[in-house]
Amino acid sequence: MNNEFNLKKKQVVVFDCDGVLFDSKLSNINYYNHLLSKFGLPPLKEEDVEFIHMHTADECIYYLFSNSPYLQDALKYRWEMPINQFIKDMVMEDGLIDLLTFLKPIYHIAMATNRSNSIPEVLSYFRLENFFDLVISSLDVTNPKPDPECIIKILEFFKVTKEEVIYIGDSKIDEQTAINAGIKFISYKNPSLQAEFHAGSLYEVKEIINKLFPIHSTKQN
Repeated sequence: MNNEFNLKKKQVVVFDCDGVLFDSKLSNINYYNHLLSKFGLPPLKEEDVEFIHMHTADECIYYLFSNSPYLQDALKYRWEMPINQFIKDMVMEDGLIDLLTFLKPIYHIAMATNRSNSIPEVLSYFRLENFFDLVISSLDVTNPKPDPECIIKILEFFKVTKEEVIYIGDSKIDEQTAINAGIKFISYKNPSLQAEFHAGSLYEVKEIINKLFPIHSTKQN
């Protein structure tokens, strides 16, 4: 996180991580299948995949292990698991570097994610850490998404109004987070979500942001 900028009111672009910055479904599936296998349990069912894509690691472990005797052991082991073997299975979205490079001189860039201890390693692995002015993970809040606490922290940090923030997400949890926070929402690759805008690519996200927050509203050094 970089505090070396003027905090006068200006626009903030907030990203979810999984499903927006990365296609991480294979990574998440491999992560939780490894965890289940560690305790001799069968792999994920098809109906489990959507849940693990949206929720925090602890929420997922409670969901997967609630009927087993290994819940507390699994909660402990997940902090000991090597993460990089699963991060390598994440696929960066096409156009991400171009979009972040475009946004960086003009807008503040933040992330609101239900990932926890893995997010620093994800950003480091893909060399993205310098793009983000603020990252709010599930470890930074008392109540993770869809509670609006993460967005409230972003508003307070940048000293901006709700009208000066736009959030990009791909899930029902992201949709509800935006509704609960009262901010504009871009639904990414999910036309079923309630949103002010829908985008099928990061190139479309760039067009939406450029129209919503005109390029002349630049950061002042």
